[in-house]
Amino acid sequence: MTRPETLTDIQLAARFFYLQHHAFGGKVSGQSFGTATPAPAINLLRIEENLSAAWQRLSGTYVENLPWLECAERYDRPHSFHYMDPPYWQTAGYGVDFPFENYERMADFMRRCKGKVMVSINVHPDIQRVLEGFHFETTEIRYTTTNQRQGKA
Repeated sequence: MTRPETLTDIQLAARFFYLQHHAFGGKVSGQSFGTATPAPAINLLRIEENLSAAWQRLSGTYVENLPWLECAERYDRPHSFHYMDPPYWQTAGYGVDFPFENYERMADFMRRCKGKVMVSINVHPDIQRVLEGFHFETTEIRYTTTNQRQGKA
C-alpha cells in the first residue's frame, strides 16, 4: 500500500515482481489473488530468495523498452528465438491498444525473420487467416483459481 512515488527504482521493481509473482494470471492491474489451504501461496520470508533467483535467471539478459517490432528486428539473428505473446484477438482485459494491423506486422516479421518465432495466440478465424502457412499447435486451457490438489476454491 506504499505510495509508488516514495519508492526507489529498485523498490518499485521488487514490488512489481512480487505482485506479478502472486497475482492470478500475472495481471498488471486489477490483480486478484486466490487462496490455498493448508499452506499459503505467499511466503513473506522468501521474497529475497525469490528475487535472487529471478536475478540469477535474468543475468546476461538485455531488457529493452522499445516498441515490440523494433525490438524483434534489432535482435533478429539466425540463432535468435523470438517468443511473442500479443493480446488475444477480440478479447477484453488487456488495457493496451493492439489493432489488427499489428498481427499483420507480426506475421510479416515471422515470414522474413532470420531466427525462429513462437507465438501464443487464441484460435480465431482472423488470426488463422493472417498466420496462414505457419505451423499451429493447439491446446485446451482452463483458467481457474481452484487449488488443483484439493479441488476446492
